Amino acid sequence: MGVVEQSGFSVQSIEGVDLIAALNYAYDKAKYHFETVRDEGLPDEHASNHAVYFLGWLIERGMTSDFFNEECHEPVEKWRSGEGRLHDVYEWLDACLVSDMLTDEGNAFAMAYFDFEKGAYLKDYEETLLGDHESNWHIPFTDENYRKMKAVIDRRYEEWKNRPPKAERLENPAKPWWKFW
Repeated sequence: MGVVEQSGFSVQSIEGVDLIAALNYAYDKAKYHFETVRDEGLPDEHASNHAVYFLGWLIERGMTSDFFNEECHEPVEKWRSGEGRLHDVYEWLDACLVSDMLTDEGNAFAMAYFDFEKGAYLKDYEETLLGDHESNWHIPFTDENYRKMKAVIDRRYEEWKNRPPKAERLENPAKPWWKFW
């Protein structure tokens, strides 16, 4: 058993097997949000919109796994050619974003950024696209919105890649709030 350090993110592995992917961690599933969007009177597709922006970015940046690339080749090519929609790609795998769909780097970044409790993705999504929409669920998927989110995700990715190594962050922790001297 070993630990792989990538961009400050540690992944335990057994004989080269990525345990996060092996555990098939679910970052998000549209079905988690169906009840909410239905209560809002919106089509089920709106349960996927927030995740689809991130998925498109991952595909364009080459952070999808060989498994994903093989399984989703057809809908991805249709999307890239303009004949299909990004939602079609997401729905091809049951409208889920899970760890075995991503490369190690994709997983490390998703864990840091897309995590709904600790990451900044949903805040960025809201700040970038909410505007006059009633809620996050009311934000439509459009090409213009996708371009806006790609720019934000690109910036966050660069910040993530350029942060100090984990050891340096641990050696120089911020002063605890309770130490006032």
